[in-house]
Amino acid sequence: MTANSDKTGDKSELTPKQEKAIAALLGAVTIQQAAIRADISESTLLRWLKLPVFASAYREARHHLVIQAVGHLQRACTGAVSVLCSVAADKTAPSSSRVSAARAILDTAMRASEIEDLAARMEELEGRLDAEDAKTRATKTK
Repeated sequence: MTANSDKTGDKSELTPKQEKAIAALLGAVTIQQAAIRADISESTLLRWLKLPVFASAYREARHHLVIQAVGHLQRACTGAVSVLCSVAADKTAPSSSRVSAARAILDTAMRASEIEDLAARMEELEGRLDAEDAKTRATKTK
């Protein structure tokens, strides 16, 4: 690795063994298990985890896994809502199940509404800040 690679976090600077170690880390429960899967010593893997380029590449790989998992969850939401609606509407289902489903629907809808309201308020505040910043910069340039 070059001296510059420690600062940039450029994945192209990783060795094939290091790339294998990152893949092993993503699928292992422990550092020791990852080291065995990557066919390296645990001390080597721990040392690599301290290298900025390796740590950066590992963070990026974990980030991509989370994005994929969130996408999978989002695709499942429609089906989950359908199940909740079916249970809530099923007159033959136990009352406790119907109430739980109804509560889940209402709670989720309320949280989504609150998040939308907060996002709108944040956008408005950011717009005001941007306008104030622009006004301040204009005043300073005069």
